[in-house]
Amino acid sequence: MARGGQRRTGAPRNAPRRRARELDNEGLIPVLARAVREVEASAQRGTVSPSARTKFQVVAQLAREERGRVKTDTEQTEAQKAEQLKRLDGIGTILAKTTARDTSLLSLLAEDAHVSDAAQELKLRMLRAAGMEPEPEPEPEEEAPGAAPAPERRIPQSVIARQLANPFLPPDFSVAEARVSRPRRLATWELLGPLFRSFEYAGGGAVSCMPLPDADEARAEVKLPGDRELMPHQAQLVAAAAKGHRTFLLADEPGLGKTAQALLAAQAAEAFPLLVVVPNVVKTNWAREAGLWVPNRPVTVIHGDGENVDGFADIVVVNYEVLDRHVGWLGDFGFRGMVVDEAHFIKNKTSQRSQHVLQLSDRIRQRIGRPLMMALTGTPLINDIEDFRAIWQFLGWVDDKRPLGRLMDALEDTGLTPADPPFYPAARRCVIDMGIVRRRKVDVAADIPARRVADLPVELDDEAGRSIRAAERELARRLVQRYDTALATRTSGQTVDGIDHELVRRVATWEREDTTDTTSGENVFGMMRRIGQAKAGLAADYAAQLARNVGKVVFFAKHVDVMDVAEDTFARRGIRYSSIRGDQTPKTRQRNIDDFVDDPDVAVVVCSLSAAGVGLNLQVASNLVLAELSWTDAEQTQAIDRIHRIGQEEPVTAWRIIAAQTLDTRIAELIDSKAGLAARALDGSDTELPNSADVQLEALVSMLTDALVRRGDAA
Repeated sequence: MARGGQRRTGAPRNAPRRRARELDNEGLIPVLARAVREVEASAQRGTVSPSARTKFQVVAQLAREERGRVKTDTEQTEAQKAEQLKRLDGIGTILAKTTARDTSLLSLLAEDAHVSDAAQELKLRMLRAAGMEPEPEPEPEEEAPGAAPAPERRIPQSVIARQLANPFLPPDFSVAEARVSRPRRLATWELLGPLFRSFEYAGGGAVSCMPLPDADEARAEVKLPGDRELMPHQAQLVAAAAKGHRTFLLADEPGLGKTAQALLAAQAAEAFPLLVVVPNVVKTNWAREAGLWVPNRPVTVIHGDGENVDGFADIVVVNYEVLDRHVGWLGDFGFRGMVVDEAHFIKNKTSQRSQHVLQLSDRIRQRIGRPLMMALTGTPLINDIEDFRAIWQFLGWVDDKRPLGRLMDALEDTGLTPADPPFYPAARRCVIDMGIVRRRKVDVAADIPARRVADLPVELDDEAGRSIRAAERELARRLVQRYDTALATRTSGQTVDGIDHELVRRVATWEREDTTDTTSGENVFGMMRRIGQAKAGLAADYAAQLARNVGKVVFFAKHVDVMDVAEDTFARRGIRYSSIRGDQTPKTRQRNIDDFVDDPDVAVVVCSLSAAGVGLNLQVASNLVLAELSWTDAEQTQAIDRIHRIGQEEPVTAWRIIAAQTLDTRIAELIDSKAGLAARALDGSDTELPNSADVQLEALVSMLTDALVRRGDAA
């Protein structure tokens, strides 16, 4: 991810440098490297000995802990961290090669794997050999009769509190009912292959959506918080859940509100607590959407090791990247429903994240007879249908070998076998009726606005994000200091109770006028650029997801370095792109435009807001990503109008990437508020059109006012 801003300060340049921790003969990594080579040698000789198995488990555990420690070490430079992480990757590679020789070693890597006394003793010896004397283990206290067992490692304390407060789950007698079986006429047939082929044989006009309740009736039945409204196609799915349907492959195109449908379906099905597994880029958005659509249901987001998890929340959001750290306690949490967003992420059943998701879904079904299980993906169902094997298994429709439960019953009821040609359309219909819901924008165009701006908040939880938030605090501190100085040196004798808002505005004006002074430290311009750099990778990741789901996407950024990060991301993802920049010749620019418009394999065009914001016709796409905020709504609108123009046959969605808990959020709100003024001015009123200086000034006014309010509250 691109990074910006000033060099992080630390020890003086002439201070003695502390010994480098990455030397080959110092620290924990050399100890692990020697041990893993011994394990590798044992595996090469044949069966891994018991002592080598113990060493394998300890090396894997310490390497995992060391990786986490290195990533959060604030005393090392980025280069030092990168070197240590590279060496840890080498250790991981040897561990992987060893497990390939003896696959039984994989069981030692599981979250619930037993750690023997010998392994614990070896771990202590290796830590001491690395000069890292471990803290002494506390003496175990005698347990009172009937006391709860000691908590397992990695379980957040609030989760343990929930478990102690609710030691028993209510019985679910539907489990017994679900296990009742009947004679199978198709028991000897291989059915998974024919089921996949049934989708390949389907014609262009074949139905790809299960029967749903009537839209008008559904909207009347679904109760919503406040003044929120559901589009008819959204209400249909929620009503289906209310009527008892419990498994959905929701494959609506992006922009049709899958998140709201999933949350309200859980509300209708009383499927709380609910587990939501999502890509990192959208987990903050899920928390926000939950607050909008089901405000009566507390939501918690798992970050890192989960220290701040609310164990009593009704909705638990976790991203794929950290799922492996929490799969143990999540399986025992007592969830009554599970949602997997961007479900095509689990299509590779051999991947770790796919295995974790399938394990959790199985454990939920073992406790709950008919939990709500929802897989969300915008990928068209007719492409690479084999990739949906893992999704069908997550939903409980199939296992590794055959259809299960209700799907098998439906296939039996057809009275057909794969030897009968009519079997294939009938089988496809059976699968769709299990819960496949697919609507395209063009199919529900009457339901949605012709042009929509959708905010996607992302969380900057890395070093760049922490640096940006620290810089914002410093700017707020400087504004307060300037305000206090002006108040103390005022000669007019005027006094104002509370905050002097007129003075606040003058101080903000002085700050804005001084932003060209390089000695003034952090300013609003520099921070907005750093925010753009920090979220560039996340914005590009989301654009890549859109490109795979719906086809062509337009990606807009203000700065060249953000465009560079996006193009590098697309290249690594194997996504073809073209680029429109200000330094291109007219011939190159037109060739790149033609590539995007005419070549079906060019999925993304990366555009500069200044170079491509006007004069282009890119309506071959209906989705646009705004990676950086403009200073005015007019500039944002001009970018959107590259695809929202005559010739566009689909509703347009502009996805605006917002960095949560930063100045980015404040700027977005100001732009939106100024958009109303601009609309009135264009309609003929005397309101002056807002410019970029208005937004910059208002951002500083808002920042200073908030800081003064917080100081007053703390006093």
